[in-house]
Amino acid sequence: MSWLILSLAGLLEIVWALAMKQSQGFTRLMPTVVMLITMAGSFGLLAIAMRSLPLGTAYMVWTGIGAVGAFIVGVWFLDEAISPLRVIAALLIVAGIVTMKAAT
Repeated sequence: MSWLILSLAGLLEIVWALAMKQSQGFTRLMPTVVMLITMAGSFGLLAIAMRSLPLGTAYMVWTGIGAVGAFIVGVWFLDEAISPLRVIAALLIVAGIVTMKAAT
């Protein structure tokens, strides 16, 4: 159950990162509100997952899901540049997540 909760926390991290981008430096109200709510949810779920998962593992997986997810959202929905090096970097993060999961 902790891994599911941690995965949901990571997905909420992607949402709040996108909302932060859409807030245009906190000048738009609704994206800022969405960011704050999903940020609180993400941190709350991370804290719950950390009850039974090691700190390093939980934090690394949470940030990894957020980083790779934000990269994918940026490329897919925001037309951000994609290059072989950026893809390799994202794949290395995924490899780290998988390795950390396997190590616990």
